[in-house]
Amino acid sequence: MNTFTKEFQVRSYEVDPTGRMRAQTLLNYLQDTAGDHASALGLSVTSLFRLGLTWVLSRYHVSIVDYPPVGEKVQVETWPSGRHGRFALRDFQVTDSKGQMVALATSSWMVVSLKTGRTVRLEEAIPGYPVLERRAVDDEFLSLPRLERAAKEVPFRVRMADLDINRHVNNVIYVAWALESVPEDIILHYRPSRLEVAFRSSATYGDRILSRVGATETEEGPEFIHQLTLAEDGRELTRLCTQWRQFA
Repeated sequence: MNTFTKEFQVRSYEVDPTGRMRAQTLLNYLQDTAGDHASALGLSVTSLFRLGLTWVLSRYHVSIVDYPPVGEKVQVETWPSGRHGRFALRDFQVTDSKGQMVALATSSWMVVSLKTGRTVRLEEAIPGYPVLERRAVDDEFLSLPRLERAAKEVPFRVRMADLDINRHVNNVIYVAWALESVPEDIILHYRPSRLEVAFRSSATYGDRILSRVGATETEEGPEFIHQLTLAEDGRELTRLCTQWRQFA
């Protein structure tokens, strides 16, 4: 039970205009598999609700090796990979039907009190939480850089369809908003090869969001620093760093 594997088939509504899996689709697969494993361990969101608690995603670091085409089957393996203070770490390995690597990822989660909104010590909330000390991506989750000056801003308004079971914007939606602000010539010819995300605050129905972006060109390909803020008061919701490369 320390590891859990789930298979997905890339559907026509989960691909980009080239017929390849979207980055957001991959993140949905990771989220779905993590949720099923938590349920198998008796630690699902609904189980924690009964204790007045819930899971909140804090960080993601995803390295994408390939984007499978529509119809391809992929397997997502996940496991709790450690603890870091008040954070529970969970890692992932994604392969295609031929066993070829699709993606590697690590994530950091908090247990939060529904009453106070504050984090709860893992030892108190979920004693005996199983851990397999194997990391898919080595990351100590240091602070991501803050975007000081944006080259572009794209506005969004939170829809009811953007909300998750906690009634906050689902984590994948934030990433989709961030990617939407990348220049069109990059989106048309590149795909993300690395996503680093720090979720800092939550948005809810009706909020107006600004997706802000600035470029930091590197030898490895286009790279961007992103920031999502509330339009009303500038409160920072999410920081991201993305790296892009051309895929075959």
